[in-house]
Amino acid sequence: MAWQFESGRPIYLQVAEIVRKRVISGEYPQGSRLPAVRDLAVEAGVNPNTMQRALLTLEESQIVHSQSTAGRFVTEDMELLEQMKYQTARKSVLDFIRHMEELGYSSEELVQLITKVTQEA
Repeated sequence: MAWQFESGRPIYLQVAEIVRKRVISGEYPQGSRLPAVRDLAVEAGVNPNTMQRALLTLEESQIVHSQSTAGRFVTEDMELLEQMKYQTARKSVLDFIRHMEELGYSSEELVQLITKVTQEA
């Protein structure tokens, strides 16, 4: 997943969101050590202070935790990760439904559209 940022939203929040998605998708597996702040900052193209702030945000939500000098690690709480994965997916689905309703699709038409597109893929 590329590090792409939108204007108008704080970069540290967008960085936190990208790392969070990497965690819930399994790119950073549960219990694994995250790359060092400086390495992540270089990869993302952001200031290390920005990356530090993003990781602190993730610590507050208990997605990652620090172990003094050993670094930061992904939570091993599978229930928390599954809950976050569901919440992220739910938000995406609701956004999709809202966009489709704006295009004039009814619920039934939307189900038909999804079935058709899935069969074409």
